[in-house]
Amino acid sequence: MPTPKYARREHERRFLVRTPPAEIAGAAYVRITDRYIDASRLRLRAMRPSADGATMFKFCKKYGSEDAMSEPIVNIYLSKAEHTLLAALPGRTIVKRRYHVDWDGLRHAIDIYEGELSGLVIGEIEAPSVAELRSCAVPPWATAEITGDAWFEGGNLAAITTQQLKSRLAAP
Repeated sequence: MPTPKYARREHERRFLVRTPPAEIAGAAYVRITDRYIDASRLRLRAMRPSADGATMFKFCKKYGSEDAMSEPIVNIYLSKAEHTLLAALPGRTIVKRRYHVDWDGLRHAIDIYEGELSGLVIGEIEAPSVAELRSCAVPPWATAEITGDAWFEGGNLAAITTQQLKSRLAAP
């Protein structure tokens, strides 16, 4: 798919993490609350820093792509009132804490999920291009690459139960 006007390409790899890197212990994080709007590819997000700082709100659309490492994405930053208005749309919510770790010259995000998804930890890495992304070394805390695995996409994760998650994580 060509990149739609006003969208940009996001180049990303994702990994399951069994034991998060030690350097996140006591580190600052951003608490992210995502609401996946039913019957769409839309996501409403609230981001609240653990340290002092204002909550930021945004509305996102990921367009999907045949290339699992690269897809068009667009974000709109919102006011709190706009976020509240859109939060009334039917959808499902997930909550996670996002930490950042520098490793191998790149910044990695480590997402530790809460609620129904407690026990799930996913690492993400972004790069300026797919070629650079492909050349990135797998971080030592990664146990399995899940780039392109639709089961681990946010919209699907918002719909699963704790038991479904435990079953999937226990599978070889």
